[in-house]
Amino acid sequence: MKQFLFAICILVASFATAQSPKVNSSMALSTFDTIKLLAPDTLGGKPLMQTIAHRKSDRLFDSRNISLKHLSEILWVTNGINRANGKRTVPSAMGLYPLQTYAVLPNGIYFYNPQKHQLEPVVKGDFRSIAGRQTYVDTAPLNILLIAKGKTATDNFSAAMLDSGYCGQNVYLYCASEGLKCVVRAGAKEAELLKAMNLEANYKFILAVTVGY
Repeated sequence: MKQFLFAICILVASFATAQSPKVNSSMALSTFDTIKLLAPDTLGGKPLMQTIAHRKSDRLFDSRNISLKHLSEILWVTNGINRANGKRTVPSAMGLYPLQTYAVLPNGIYFYNPQKHQLEPVVKGDFRSIAGRQTYVDTAPLNILLIAKGKTATDNFSAAMLDSGYCGQNVYLYCASEGLKCVVRAGAKEAELLKAMNLEANYKFILAVTVGY
């Protein structure tokens, strides 16, 4: 009887494993729709000092898609909400949070909505070639764009530039903790990119981070 019950337990566990999504597997990206992100595992990762010891830039990336777990947590550390009062994982002068976060995936560009912790589709297609000026950007699975919205095209974006440094460093530390590769970039084909995203002249590209395996 004990052996029979043990066998049943094994079968049930195997079935549950087969039915549950593998959050660490590459995303299929077969449809261009809203991506519901996973809640971050705030108990995971390496200790802070080990993470800092492994922080570095990489420029060689595997082309396989990012996993849903990594995508969810990267966006949360970049510019997500970590308190009930709506404040973020990064500081911002006067709490203005002028930066908007976009994810360039192989199937399109998405807007990261921090309040709903989800990616919302902006434009369908592979726009990685205009998300940067380096060849590795074209095939990397994820390019994070930090874009500021001003009142006019001549606004001073110095506060947004300052904020982008915090966002970029958070991505670096997360990637070092999780064994991912990343590199921060100050350049993109800005005019083409903003046009493709249908953003007006009062928007400005500030910074990008390429992430992958």
